[in-house]
Amino acid sequence: MAEVTIETIKNGPYIVKGDVELKDSDGNAFPTEKRMALCRCGASTEKPFCDGTHSKIGFQAAERAVPESAEN
Repeated sequence: MAEVTIETIKNGPYIVKGDVELKDSDGNAFPTEKRMALCRCGASTEKPFCDGTHSKIGFQAAERAVPESAEN
């Protein structure tokens, strides 16, 4: 099985590395890339990909998952 990693960049995107297929909500595949930066702030005009807008809007991401979070 191919190795895939997903890394969070502080106050930035998710960096996905490896042999991954990314599909939209209709099941259409995006062109395959070995490295993708996926938007985490929700403001990119290139969604699902990051366009750097996070730095312009001052996006502040949670540093890590919080086990006691109400979302769990």
